[in-house]
Amino acid sequence: MDNLTNILTIKDLLNRHGFNFSKALGQNFLINPSVCPRMAEYCGAQKGVGVIEIGPGFGVLTHELCKLADKVISIELDKRLMPVLSETMAEHENFKVINEDVLKVDLHKLIEDEFKGMRVVVCANLPYYITSPVIMKLLEDKLPIESITVMVQKEAAQRLCAKVGTRDSSAITVAVNYYSEPSLLFHVSSGSFMPAPKVDSAVIKLDISQEPRVQCKDEKTLFKVIKGAFAQRRKTVVNSISSSLSLPKAEVESALTQNGIVSTARAEQLMLSDFAKIADSIYERRVNDA
Repeated sequence: MDNLTNILTIKDLLNRHGFNFSKALGQNFLINPSVCPRMAEYCGAQKGVGVIEIGPGFGVLTHELCKLADKVISIELDKRLMPVLSETMAEHENFKVINEDVLKVDLHKLIEDEFKGMRVVVCANLPYYITSPVIMKLLEDKLPIESITVMVQKEAAQRLCAKVGTRDSSAITVAVNYYSEPSLLFHVSSGSFMPAPKVDSAVIKLDISQEPRVQCKDEKTLFKVIKGAFAQRRKTVVNSISSSLSLPKAEVESALTQNGIVSTARAEQLMLSDFAKIADSIYERRVNDA
């Protein structure tokens, strides 16, 4: 079905299916016809590739993905969209929708069942309220995927793609850089959506690293350290990690100084390798004391 970005087409679908946009689900559907073809191209949708899409809405991006990829599996939480997608995606035999919460889906099984012999990428226009949980699930599950191309709130995009070790970095910046190489592709104005959100968006791409970008002795400890360091970012790393992880301040200070990191450093000043060194020192001490 063409013209899915046309306002008259959208209003007709809304009326015929008795559909109302849900603020709780962060539903803002694209009406800018230039955005989705670019996203589909940038994500790597092509022959031999399968795509996982999250939150297809009326199928604007889905339609473009299906034209390029061998197969598209869309995961949609809102059951009210099932009859809409049955209509808008009727022409595409390489499309399938799963009416579930992506945070509860076994994505390893989905990939194994649906994409045998295919390279797999993720492409989605993510609702703002679940951006971080979805991205971290995709990364932490260590899926056999090549990349994640998503549209997110502009502020979130800047944070996700910030350079580690700069003022704009955060805990999720460091976590994303552990698993992938992020890049900001292009911006999308709020007027590109219906209804129009109050903020602009941006499309980013995370190219998944085959191996973590730094080595560490224990990933759980590493991510506790990263989260703890940024939990109270106005404080020094020593004080923030000590408070958040309930560790003696002297122990955390020792972990920094033995790795050549000044005790007055703040989280946004540290590199990924610094967090790994601190985490390794804390982990080794815990193992030795056990």
